[in-house]
Amino acid sequence: MEQSNGKEAMAMFAGGCFWCMVSPFEEMPGIRSVVSGYTGGHTENPTYEEVCSETTGHTEAVQIKYDPDVFPYEKLLQIFWQQIDPTDAGGQFNDRGESYRTGIYYYTDEQKKLAEQSRDELQSSGRFDKGIVTEIVEAGPFYPAEEYHQGYHKKHPFRYKMYRKGSGRDAFIASRWKSAKNDAELKQRLTPIQYEVTQNNGTERPFTGEYWDHTEDGIYVDIVSGEPLFSSRDKYDAGCGWPSFTKPLQASAIEEKTDTSHFMVRVEVRSKQGDSHLGHVFDDGPQPTGQRYCINSASLRFVPKEKLAEEGYGEYVSLFDI
Repeated sequence: MEQSNGKEAMAMFAGGCFWCMVSPFEEMPGIRSVVSGYTGGHTENPTYEEVCSETTGHTEAVQIKYDPDVFPYEKLLQIFWQQIDPTDAGGQFNDRGESYRTGIYYYTDEQKKLAEQSRDELQSSGRFDKGIVTEIVEAGPFYPAEEYHQGYHKKHPFRYKMYRKGSGRDAFIASRWKSAKNDAELKQRLTPIQYEVTQNNGTERPFTGEYWDHTEDGIYVDIVSGEPLFSSRDKYDAGCGWPSFTKPLQASAIEEKTDTSHFMVRVEVRSKQGDSHLGHVFDDGPQPTGQRYCINSASLRFVPKEKLAEEGYGEYVSLFDI
């Protein structure tokens, strides 16, 4: 997702199966490319079968080209830690062996310092009850994986989703990274309709929400957790009376679940970290996505483009420079 013609830097991470380490990064602003491959071993140009045989010393990794002025290395680190179990020295989830070990492979002294600092902060946060074993070492040769493995989540979306779920990765991430909820605090902080929608799967009446006809440039974030969800660039008037979007900012930021309430079969949309009910997604939207994310205004907070950097969403400023 290239958003700038400015600087270019390199980063490399290992987080278990490389199929699962591409999509969390590639949708972010300023990311030029994410390539799956192998690193950390002692053989040149290894094949997937050789790496899986545990005889090469290599681990599956992703190499990222990015614009640090748009998406700084610190935010890459945040995404990385939220995809893995950094306390597991024997692999990741159902994938076992050193070829699935985790690692941060730095290209500069600054990257090394930031990686070690982020590891120490995570360790002291109390989020994990065991020590972090993810290696932080200087980047060595990187060997791109076979074409079959590049962008696997796009080539085989159903198998990819089943693999992620079956591996235990998604359940682990949800257990460690969903925002803790304090019901009393939410009732005090949210308006009655915001609480009803986000916490009780409610629906605001059409044409009554704050954003159904809102056209200002900016992004929409979860009213509960603040996680970025949608962009005004993807918003359109569907005539339904609710804010409608053709796609989320990042597919990895939302969860879609089957909803059989009200004697209908629909696809519910929830925020990943905040676990807020947002609305539903339908397949009657405009091309190229063909999707209509029908979202309650009460589940959203709008951040105008002029305040994105001020409020900690600076990486999205470049969306509105195009």
